[in-house]
Amino acid sequence: MSRITQETINRIFETAQIEEVIGEFVQLKRAGSNYKGLSPFVNEKTPSFMVSPAKQIFKDFSSGKGGSVVTFLMELEQFTYPEALRWLAKKYNIEIEEDAQRTPEQVEAANERESIYLISEFAQTFYAEQLQTEEGKNIGLSYFKERGFTEETIEKFGLGYAPSTKDAFAKEALQKGYTEDVLSASGISIKREGQTHWYDRFWGRVIFPIRSVSGRVLGFGGRVLRTDAKTAKYLNSPETLIYHKSKVLFGLFEARKAIAKQNEVYLVEGYTDVISLHQIGVENVVSSSGTALTEEQIRLIKRYTNNVTILFDGDAAGIRASFRGIDMFLQEGVNVRVVLFPDGEDPDSYARKTSGVEFNEFIAENRTDFIRFKAGLLMSDAEDDPIKKAEIIRDIVSSIAKIPDEISRDVFLKESASILNMDESVLFAELSQLKAKVLRDQTKRGTQPKMEVVERQQTETAPQKEKKSLHYEQEFELIKLLINHGNELYVEPKEYIPNQDKDKEEEEEEFVPTVAQILVADILEDETTFLNPTFQLVFDICDQQLIENETVPESEWYVRHENKDLATLVADLVTNQTLSDNWEKRGIFVVRPEDRLAQHTKQVSLRFKGVKLKAKLDVIRETLVKPELEDNVRQEFLEEFKKLNYLKQEVSKRLNRIV
Repeated sequence: MSRITQETINRIFETAQIEEVIGEFVQLKRAGSNYKGLSPFVNEKTPSFMVSPAKQIFKDFSSGKGGSVVTFLMELEQFTYPEALRWLAKKYNIEIEEDAQRTPEQVEAANERESIYLISEFAQTFYAEQLQTEEGKNIGLSYFKERGFTEETIEKFGLGYAPSTKDAFAKEALQKGYTEDVLSASGISIKREGQTHWYDRFWGRVIFPIRSVSGRVLGFGGRVLRTDAKTAKYLNSPETLIYHKSKVLFGLFEARKAIAKQNEVYLVEGYTDVISLHQIGVENVVSSSGTALTEEQIRLIKRYTNNVTILFDGDAAGIRASFRGIDMFLQEGVNVRVVLFPDGEDPDSYARKTSGVEFNEFIAENRTDFIRFKAGLLMSDAEDDPIKKAEIIRDIVSSIAKIPDEISRDVFLKESASILNMDESVLFAELSQLKAKVLRDQTKRGTQPKMEVVERQQTETAPQKEKKSLHYEQEFELIKLLINHGNELYVEPKEYIPNQDKDKEEEEEEFVPTVAQILVADILEDETTFLNPTFQLVFDICDQQLIENETVPESEWYVRHENKDLATLVADLVTNQTLSDNWEKRGIFVVRPEDRLAQHTKQVSLRFKGVKLKAKLDVIRETLVKPELEDNVRQEFLEEFKKLNYLKQEVSKRLNRIV
């Protein structure tokens, strides 16, 4: 498979603005020279996600992730390194130069996930082009025109049509070089077990491409137009390596900027609801595509806003079915409001009768908070049945109990008491009982209470756990020296001797090694390895580069590396340095490594050696207590223990002498 040239990679990194790219996925607010926002990787209420335009890095203190703009796309969108580069090149209109042009054979050799992306994008183009055929114009394009969609809207959402010939796409894809394995894995076409003929999943349907937040085609929704069809009206792609319906919201790619700008999102049910609203200029709208809301979808929304308005079409049964999903919004601390359209209307039909301004005015005048809406709707069904009323009251209090903010809970309880004509104390008592029951149930299951949502989800990542070990700390300090100061000269301060021979001063200067040469030589001499694989990789890279170039890579080289762990490591180092700089701005001055580089290098090298010696001694101690150990072998271990223990004592002495 061809590779993107290094010149193109450099051009992409030099052109891409990290705050601009990440701002499309996370709502960022300026914080001094940096930007802050809520982590897109974990659920949190207090922003811990930092973006530095000056250093072109991000750091997420909740999840531990960090690195370059490419690393961000790899982490968030699960792109490969080339996928992330191609996405950025497309965004910034950078022409991709490759060592060789991709051939169908190279496409076949690509990894399965990338191949599914490729065939999905090919399918979207194929379906869009079918709108220009005679059948496509008469059926597909005619349907879209009846819905009032303009050519601009059709192109914006990549709409298309799947021909009524049941294997039209399969034939085209196979002819273009896509393999049967990729075709099957994409879910676009099906071949039954034991059969040789392919069937297109969406034949005879109009097509709605489903995109990721970054705009890549993940799957499709298809609507059947035949009135005699004995099949589901809408059909979605099956779960694949790239498409997981619980993690996708239709229209989010097109809506994300408008949502962040207006700090609010409209949630609707169908594809055409989203498209019709966009056409009248209401762009902060997404759809769950008829599926039940999931936590992943809610967290997608929370990247951009904490304010959701759900647009219902008046179907009482559908509204009740959505209550559980809305409770999930409340539990995540999202502000939920509801709008109910007049009988016979839905967002799509209403949008076709109004302008964008009129639509937004209707929303503003008719929306209400979810608790008031739910109480009013359910109580209208209860009439004078006391048993039903009691059940409804418990149901409403149960929803309020999910709200994490205590003040909001109190406000909603008091408002509900007024609506339900109840004494506030009764509802507060019911809330207390619910919380107690949740606590009892969780205690029985051995889980922690979740009624209260903490300020920040303390998700401890593997690197964060590892940092607690002495090994990690000493390895980290040594690697930090290699990356930040590896190419600087290791110059020890000279002792001043009065009346020294002037001729000696003018002697030719001796060779002065770099910090990297000193550290690498020490480690190789001791035949020591790193427990952390990323640190070992950095060391191996430095060792090799010293042999080839007599220098080691600078921090920028690691940030741009396709290995995410290397980029994350450098983000840790940079943010660590930034925090130290902030102390100085407050008048608190610390001695930095670069101020006394030689002494600091000695300390780091000796501490690294000390912790490795201790580890070896611990292993020997464990071995010596084994009763089955033969005497001659035991004696060898004792000799080794004495030698290593002596070295450890020498290291300790030398550390005590370094100031």
